[in-house]
Amino acid sequence: MEFISSLISTILFVGLKKYGRLLSVPFLHGECSGGILIMDSNNFSRSQKLLDISQRLRQSKSVNPLSNPQSHQSESFKRPNRSAVLICLFDEGDDIFVILTKRSSKLSSYPGQVVLPGGRTDEGDTDDIRTALREAEEEIGLDPALVDVVAVLEPFVTKENLTVVPVLGILWNKQAYNPVPNAEEVESIFYAPFEMFLKDENRRQEEIEFQGDKYLLHYFDFETNNKEYVIWSLTVGILITTASLVYQRPPDFELRMPIFWKKNNSRS
Repeated sequence: MEFISSLISTILFVGLKKYGRLLSVPFLHGECSGGILIMDSNNFSRSQKLLDISQRLRQSKSVNPLSNPQSHQSESFKRPNRSAVLICLFDEGDDIFVILTKRSSKLSSYPGQVVLPGGRTDEGDTDDIRTALREAEEEIGLDPALVDVVAVLEPFVTKENLTVVPVLGILWNKQAYNPVPNAEEVESIFYAPFEMFLKDENRRQEEIEFQGDKYLLHYFDFETNNKEYVIWSLTVGILITTASLVYQRPPDFELRMPIFWKKNNSRS
């Protein structure tokens, strides 16, 4: 049996080097996802779960199609009040995780808050995808070449009238990513289970009224590597909305987002 397994591995390795394309291999060396291990020319596995999500979102009418550049590069793209954030997912074991950061306490805006990697549009950015990937590289050392962007979601708008565009990407090869926080902007980098943002666990809420609109602010308490984090505000709104899209189900609690987050949409 070991000889046969070794022979299969050799054949696959030669095939990958020669053709450089994806192969689906049932139960090779006992490492699989949903009965299948997906390998590419860099010899790392791609889970069937993330592949299915990627394919579904690329074909979804609920997100802006990447094949249409105008969908995420409009006339308003270069405005100074526009920014983009990266929702970067990867899988580990049976869970999907999202990369989050805690902002430096030395920053003048939102010090110490948990946020997604991202920032304001620069003159050299060609679209929202470029903004999100550039900011992620600057803030957490994430090489844009490692991120497979699968969707650009509908923008959110803050009280300060800042447009925030969520860009959803997949980190297929987690081992290739070496987190390097930018000390001037980022205090720490951590990973949270993505489905957590749909569960009514370790969550609290606060009702806020703004300009006659009563909405809920959700707070998620999360602990990892002996550090405690509170994830809330716009970041949580983006994560809940995206998790609902990825897992195809609503959260286990009332969402009731502020109207101004989605100025051009009805309340969720």
